[in-house]
Amino acid sequence: MRRLLHVLLVSLCLVAPAGAAVPADFIDRYAAEHHFSGTVVVQQHGQIGYEKSFGMASLNFRVANTPQTHYRIASITKAFTAVLVLQLVEQQRLDLQAPIRRYLPDFAGSGGDAITVQQLLNHTSGLPNFDQVKDLQTALSEGVPAYQKPATPAQLVSRHCSGSPVTTPGSTFDYNNCDYIVLGLILEKVSGKTYEALLQERLLQPLGLRHTGLLRQGRIVGNLADTYMQREDLGGLANDLPVYPENWYAAGSLYSTASDLLAFSDALFGGKLLQAESLAAMTKPGLDDYGYGVWSYTMTIAGAPHRVVKRPGRIMGAQAQLFRLVDDATTVVILANTDAVDLDEFAAAIARQLLGAAAAGGKTAEAAKH
Repeated sequence: MRRLLHVLLVSLCLVAPAGAAVPADFIDRYAAEHHFSGTVVVQQHGQIGYEKSFGMASLNFRVANTPQTHYRIASITKAFTAVLVLQLVEQQRLDLQAPIRRYLPDFAGSGGDAITVQQLLNHTSGLPNFDQVKDLQTALSEGVPAYQKPATPAQLVSRHCSGSPVTTPGSTFDYNNCDYIVLGLILEKVSGKTYEALLQERLLQPLGLRHTGLLRQGRIVGNLADTYMQREDLGGLANDLPVYPENWYAAGSLYSTASDLLAFSDALFGGKLLQAESLAAMTKPGLDDYGYGVWSYTMTIAGAPHRVVKRPGRIMGAQAQLFRLVDDATTVVILANTDAVDLDEFAAAIARQLLGAAAAGGKTAEAAKH
């Protein structure tokens, strides 16, 4: 009987779906070699296989990052905004093909009649680009006026995000914070609530995301990591430039923790936030492989295709990555408070290690059966 049980167990191991442990040693080594400062979480099939923090949340006070550290998540905010838009579309309160002016009658310029909600979502609006300062030297010498002077969302749209399109709407991908700032105002107009209230009501409270919210210059957020960027002129890390974080609004003003982002990902891909048709539309690759608020593409690992939906974010030293291997039920969340590491590369490297090892394990098990 004991021998029979042993044979059955061996057989089950050989025919079970191939899998691999999270490459903890690889992640630790990569983080050390690249001077990573932040938190990494890897989840497979609902189980967290890796969670670890590195570096300092405050260099001044020598406070270490932990899994409970709150980080600025920058443009991951756009994924939250896209979900809110699609929820109102499902309720027939918003029309993706409607022009901006249907919802914002005072929108200045011809773009109000030519640009649709969908074109805002997929960054093909053709609006003038919000981010005119393209390099650090210009920022140091001239400042970053759009973010260093306080402004309401309506003022931001009036000053930076209106007028005539610079390209034909729908024709060209141009990653532009203006698109999501306008979407934030549309959400407020349609719902009759502030963007922050809508976010709380529809996403943060229902999902129990108690460590996620909007940054404001005058608001104190406990456990929020300071952010630092590399400065060649200073020979290392330096404090980020002073800004009003609320000026990123619906395009990039959120903070969160790794566990909260993981819960958001689970709810999104688990069908708890959007209907299947809406999620498919959000994650369908368009120009530049961009859907609605996320990039979506196929990467090849060990000769096999794997669907990826990812949402990176970056504002100076604040970096964030929500990386989902859709068909593999695997999520990688990386949050950082310096710009020392390319998080796109870090997440992809983890995926290659993880699924490459799984593929190798599958070949070994297959060979053992013959």
